[in-house]
Amino acid sequence: MNIHRILQISKAQRVHGRTLVFRNAVVKDADFILSLRSDKEKSKYLSQTPAELSHQIAWLIDYAGKSDQAYFIIETKEREPLGTVRLYDARSNSICWGSWILKDGAPQSAAIESALMVYSYAANFLGFRQAHFDVRKGNENVWRFHERMGAERVGETASDYLYRIDIDGVLSTHPKYRKYLPKVVTVEW
Repeated sequence: MNIHRILQISKAQRVHGRTLVFRNAVVKDADFILSLRSDKEKSKYLSQTPAELSHQIAWLIDYAGKSDQAYFIIETKEREPLGTVRLYDARSNSICWGSWILKDGAPQSAAIESALMVYSYAANFLGFRQAHFDVRKGNENVWRFHERMGAERVGETASDYLYRIDIDGVLSTHPKYRKYLPKVVTVEW
């Protein structure tokens, strides 16, 4: 009998990369998150979010009591908020990630560094070996980014492309990403 253990998602307080930090999202982040998610250009490929701050606050309060996801504010080392990213939907040895938004003016390297941080945290601290995610078909820049990192398109829906990526494969190509991330991220629990 082949039994697959479902890995758990743990919320770190902080995950440190080379120039970025993921900080666990809290209620005081509601304004910043809502500003990103209500930006017409940035939110056109995201699930709809009510425009009322009270809804974002309620979502963050609910999130604080859950253990099935980790939602981070992406910051500089100087604590300037740059965006968000979320890990959720654990399936056996695979994790989904999304809600990935970077504000205008974020450093060019923030996209690749934050993606590598997701993979390093998921593999080295949570034990996941694969990631699965979907990207809106119209969000060509993002699905091309994932494909360049090695994501395999495994299906599609009417609105999304579905992807899978081998995390070890991404991390093993690390020498070309060395300038974006230390060998392993560090974590504060």
